[in-house]
Amino acid sequence: MDNTDISQKLQEKVYLSLLFDFYGELLKSHNKQIFEDYILNDLSLGEIAEEQGISRQGVYDIVKRCSKNLTEFEEKLGLLHKFRTTRQMAEEIHSLAMNIKESHREEAEEAVERILTLSQNMIDAL
Repeated sequence: MDNTDISQKLQEKVYLSLLFDFYGELLKSHNKQIFEDYILNDLSLGEIAEEQGISRQGVYDIVKRCSKNLTEFEEKLGLLHKFRTTRQMAEEIHSLAMNIKESHREEAEEAVERILTLSQNMIDAL
């Protein structure tokens, strides 16, 4: 496995963990636990199979099914996309406000302080 494959696998795991953060509660309890152990707790299929008393293939099937379900939830609801977009906008607002503040325009200082506070609150909340 070369570096590109490793990078893609890592990106996929990060993406699936984000989807799980948004939609994990929509999965069946048993499937949710298996998916969480595989993606977030980084347990192997074999470790999970032994712990759950099912086959390695059974764990693999559940992980694949959960991945598919989470991806479909995102396609339909788009919460992760909205989150990323909102965060990006909030960061841009914050950056712009910092630039204005550093230019020392006295008349805008109060408004800029409010923009900075609001944008930072948005970033922290996301």
